[in-house]
Amino acid sequence: MEESSDLYDVYEAISPAPWAEDHQHMEDLDNVECLRRKIKYYFMNPCEKYHARGRKPWKLFLQIIKIAIITIQLVSFGLSNQMVVTFKEENLMAFKHLFLKGYVDGGMDTYAVYRQADVYDHIDYIIREYGHLHNITVGNHAYEKNGTFYTPLSVCQEFYRNGTIFPGSETFEIDAQVDTDCREIYPMYQPTLRDSLSDFEIHFKRMLSVKITFVLKAINLQTVRHRELPDCYDFNVTITFNNKAHSGRIKIDLENDVDINECRDWKVTGASARNINLTVLFDCLIIITCLTSFSLCTRSVIKGIRLLFEYKHYCKNRLSKDVPWSDKSEFVNGWYILIIVSDTLTIIGSILKIEIQTKVLTSYDVCSIFLGTGTMFVWIGVIRYMGYFRKYNILILTLRAAFPNVIRFICCAGIIYLSYCFCGWIVLGPYHEKFRTLNTVSECLFSLINGDDMFPTFKNMKQKSSLVWTFSRVYLYTFVSLFIYMILSLFITIITDTYDTIKQQQQSGTPTSELQKFLSECKDLPNSGVYRLDENSCFFDHCINSLASCRVLLRVKQKRRKTVKECLGWEEENDSYLLSLLSLL
Repeated sequence: MEESSDLYDVYEAISPAPWAEDHQHMEDLDNVECLRRKIKYYFMNPCEKYHARGRKPWKLFLQIIKIAIITIQLVSFGLSNQMVVTFKEENLMAFKHLFLKGYVDGGMDTYAVYRQADVYDHIDYIIREYGHLHNITVGNHAYEKNGTFYTPLSVCQEFYRNGTIFPGSETFEIDAQVDTDCREIYPMYQPTLRDSLSDFEIHFKRMLSVKITFVLKAINLQTVRHRELPDCYDFNVTITFNNKAHSGRIKIDLENDVDINECRDWKVTGASARNINLTVLFDCLIIITCLTSFSLCTRSVIKGIRLLFEYKHYCKNRLSKDVPWSDKSEFVNGWYILIIVSDTLTIIGSILKIEIQTKVLTSYDVCSIFLGTGTMFVWIGVIRYMGYFRKYNILILTLRAAFPNVIRFICCAGIIYLSYCFCGWIVLGPYHEKFRTLNTVSECLFSLINGDDMFPTFKNMKQKSSLVWTFSRVYLYTFVSLFIYMILSLFITIITDTYDTIKQQQQSGTPTSELQKFLSECKDLPNSGVYRLDENSCFFDHCINSLASCRVLLRVKQKRRKTVKECLGWEEENDSYLLSLLSLL
């Protein structure tokens, strides 16, 4: 037992534990430096990444190409959409002049009738003009056919089922149930209301509305000049005599719903119509480009999230603290999110555009919203590349730093703004046209904030009630003073203070966050050659270090075994006790 205790004393004497701790510390430093280098590479711009690893900025080239082709697509669609909108608006104006008696341009707000005879006269005028459409119109309008027969014109009257009204004695009896009486007229054979419907009577006391509806067809020939095939249009015209207010004034309105269809048979001579397949092929190219951009940006976002988890693991295990939200947001690149959204909108808009060109859909408005918003986001994304220059980057940094404070400020100011909207609507609405609805109130107050239309707003206030007139002055003066002199000034101050702070930080060059301090310890420049290693170089470096450590460990064990043998003077290699002790070493 004494000999065995001596052996353990010798083992403790020659067991240098610190070397293993130093080696483990060196491995940890290598891992931290590897993480620092990966994060720094992630935040590099395309030029720096090219110098760091020699990889061409394909994503940058793709974005430039995408901006060019999306802009070409938008311009082409905008010109085509402009012809469609012009054709619809001019037809609407033509219908008003054809079917509304005594109509003048811009007089739709005041176009109304006040006598019973005028109502019958206007209905007769509409039916008569519709019956003689071929002889009076200068356009290529025609009636709709259902087989071999023309579709009729419909006259529908809506009125209360029963009712006796005596305003003189202040008595009435009314049945709120609404009935509808519709009659069909073929004006080409019966040109007037009295000839076609001699028993048709309008119940003016109970009448809510009279609607006249018919369908006209036309062809948009102006697209031939742009080498596009003309489209066939169905105009669903509705003329409404509105008497819901029962105020003695029946307002007349004309509305026009349009259906765009592909013409059944066509022949174009003297010009080569552009092949629709080329346009569809170009839209498919845009869809493929956006899908590629979507995939690359999504991959970059996922990579940033993975680096965030690695950095959180490092902070939690090494520094025993959590990563602040400001540092977490750095790993989720907002520009990539913007590009992903723009790609999604552009893909949907391009699909709708293909369906419009093949006449599957006719919703130009929905397609315009998707393509317009997607193109807007694409062009806004150009600011990202301007931010790589130090002098231009201050704008982006200021907007990003001031955004939280601006949102909080707008929430507080918005509450005050809504309170003025509700107050102005309920008090000034009966006396001022700009305060009749909440929408017009909001538009009026927003114009006042920007110093627009101030004098007419004050002047157009009706002075029927001196109390309300006095209240309106106090209301308007306090609103203008509060929002222009105080709230707007404070809003500008927030932006200015943020700008000054960012400018001072750029001039000092000191890190302002824990993440920047962590990255500032990496002194490797992009052109140093360190980043040209493979992305998994950190893993291979760790393996190489581990193999080297194993070789050192074997050498140390061999040396320890030799030292123990020399100290004890044992030469027997087959001693089981000695072999077990040496195996522990």
